[in-house]
Amino acid sequence: MSYAMTPPWVVSRRMMAMKAGRSRRGRDRGSRNGFPMGFEPFFPGKPKVSRGDVRIAILHLLADEPMHGYQIMQELNERSGGMWRPSPGSIYPTLQLLSDEGLIQADEHDGKKVYRLTADGQAIVESAEEAPPWERFGTGPNDGLSDLRDVGFQVGAAVMEVGRSGTEAQIARAHQILEQTRKDIYRILADDEEGETS
Repeated sequence: MSYAMTPPWVVSRRMMAMKAGRSRRGRDRGSRNGFPMGFEPFFPGKPKVSRGDVRIAILHLLADEPMHGYQIMQELNERSGGMWRPSPGSIYPTLQLLSDEGLIQADEHDGKKVYRLTADGQAIVESAEEAPPWERFGTGPNDGLSDLRDVGFQVGAAVMEVGRSGTEAQIARAHQILEQTRKDIYRILADDEEGETS
């Protein structure tokens, strides 16, 4: 039966089913950190970053050496221990704003804009009382959080692999290990609470 002869409501249902199928295939394709796309791990995501954080972070980086935009994004990622992954949409508009304010200057090198501080920009960095923003994301009370997150991703990837290719006995054994691990982790929190009240 052609679409021209098919009742409209049937065509509509077929189109919805086709879209749903494409959506499912899109979620199954690829992975991130060992998890399938669309899976949200139970770890804190990106830290809250304000426009002021981006601004002062760029000035601090350029106080070390001139950089182009991609270098700035890489440096912020590395210095925050992977906790801060700024996007071009937050970096380049801020660079333009800082340039308009006369705090940085852009020079062309090998077809790329390389930014450096002006005297006014250097003065702002020298007068800043707070530490660079990335230190809040990579250090302090959350020390080791990125390492814990990475291990969690790796465990998740191993569990998925057992689920895909393991035997029934291996899957059952993995389940026992995970169940015991879950209890042990909660016991860590319980022990801490007991220590605080004792």
